[in-house]
Amino acid sequence: MYRLLSAVTLRAATPRGRTWGCGLRGAHQRAGLPPLGHGWVGGLGLGLGLALGVKLAGGLRGAAPAQPPAAPDPEASPQAEPPLEQSLAPRSQQTLAPPHSRCFARAIESSRDLLHRIKDEVGAPGIVVGVSVDGKEVWSEGLGYADVENRVPCKPETVMRIASISKSLTMVALAKLWEAGKLDLDVPVQHYVPEFPEKEYEGEKVSVTTRLLISHLSGIRHYEKDMKKVKEEKAYKALKMMKGTMASDQEKELKEKGNKSNEKNDFAKTKMEQDNESKCRKHGKKKNDFEQGELYLKEKFENSIESLRLFKNDPLFFKPGSQFLYSTFGYTLLAAIVERASGYKYLDYMQKIFHDLDMLTTVQEENEPVIYNRARFYVYNKKRRLINTPYVDNSYKWAGGGFLSTVGDLLKFGNAMLYGYQVGLFKNSNENLLPGYLKPETMVMIWTPIPNTEMSWDKEGKYAMAWGVVEKKQTYGSCRKQRHYASHTGGAVGASSVLLVLPEELDTEVINNKVPPRGIIVSIICNMQSVGLNSTALKIALEFDKDRSE
Repeated sequence: MYRLLSAVTLRAATPRGRTWGCGLRGAHQRAGLPPLGHGWVGGLGLGLGLALGVKLAGGLRGAAPAQPPAAPDPEASPQAEPPLEQSLAPRSQQTLAPPHSRCFARAIESSRDLLHRIKDEVGAPGIVVGVSVDGKEVWSEGLGYADVENRVPCKPETVMRIASISKSLTMVALAKLWEAGKLDLDVPVQHYVPEFPEKEYEGEKVSVTTRLLISHLSGIRHYEKDMKKVKEEKAYKALKMMKGTMASDQEKELKEKGNKSNEKNDFAKTKMEQDNESKCRKHGKKKNDFEQGELYLKEKFENSIESLRLFKNDPLFFKPGSQFLYSTFGYTLLAAIVERASGYKYLDYMQKIFHDLDMLTTVQEENEPVIYNRARFYVYNKKRRLINTPYVDNSYKWAGGGFLSTVGDLLKFGNAMLYGYQVGLFKNSNENLLPGYLKPETMVMIWTPIPNTEMSWDKEGKYAMAWGVVEKKQTYGSCRKQRHYASHTGGAVGASSVLLVLPEELDTEVINNKVPPRGIIVSIICNMQSVGLNSTALKIALEFDKDRSE
């Protein structure tokens, strides 16, 4: 560098340089400006040398591998310059779009707009979405904040509580044990967990089995401890449903009779009386889950057996098998069954499953470990101000609602389930296909709706085995067509979630060029409680299915 600067300076001091300098000096003087000093030549040479040195240094730096460009903000104008200061609202964080996702640009834009509207309606700080099509992730993006206080935006890698989607994960452990012959779904649970006392209902000895626990038909309570309130709430819902069915039948009958005006008036009057009776009827109003004290437990439980003391001595609310009663505590008992049937601690067995499924960011929620990209969780107080949720310890319900995960891991899980469900259809056309993590007959069993159950997040469906399932249905031609899908939602302190699987409607005669999984998987997680996400996930899945079909 010293030699370079010296050469430039000497070149400027040559006669040619002086002539050039004198010419400039003459022009300078002719302009009537003060005369230049004798040191201007050296100053000019030094300046040129420094400029050239900076350029050469930049060139040397440029020889290093270039950093990949940042992902473009899909919502920013193409001509927009980056702001000097960070705005109050974060830009959406998304992964670089793979080439095969370009054909879903319309679905992505439409789904992003839908999520923005949902986020704004409920006032959620942050929300993350992931979508896969035929086994390939085509879109993942975060909106809003994972941490409001520190202005950390949501991104596809954000880790949140998945709440009751944990039940679907636990079902995989039970299914693997059942396939291996280590677990009988229909023997009393005391065969595996003698610590759980035998039960009676109205003086009659009854049996609680693993199968009944999985589908919430065991009669074990949820967070509400008042049996009377639960029974009155169930009776009220049954009455309301029955009256709705009667009104519909009456209306249909009147139409068949010719829709006479006096009959219409009588029908309207009867219906109004029924509605008034329903409104005025005093029914037992049980508390919302988020008003229950057990949801906010701070006690650390060392294992699933220890967690049983919270409910094992409580009476059954219904005779096992007779009525559906959603129960997270039932899955606490299932975790104990997994431990005894497998010979491993529940969490150790689940980590083995997560490893097999390549779900590397899915872990049980604990306060002490450092978990990278973990979001904070929020709720609104009575004054509608955003506040942090209180500390909770979910060790008593890891199996039913205690895991953390990302949308990417949930997509992997959904695809593994869909692959197992469909692979049997492809075996004849492609003998080289690998087996599914669960056998096809196992997945068919898991996704078969159980009679006498309910799917609270979609009234069209029924609960199956740790999944809600809606079956294919179309009542009228050229009218609404109900697609077959499976999903599970989650609601925890400061969090909401959904995982939805929309299988492709396969024609077994034209599957020669296809390989499983075939369908759309949607996962959404949010750091705000009481946000219904199933209908949003279904709309997104149908948007991508539309683009996929075109």
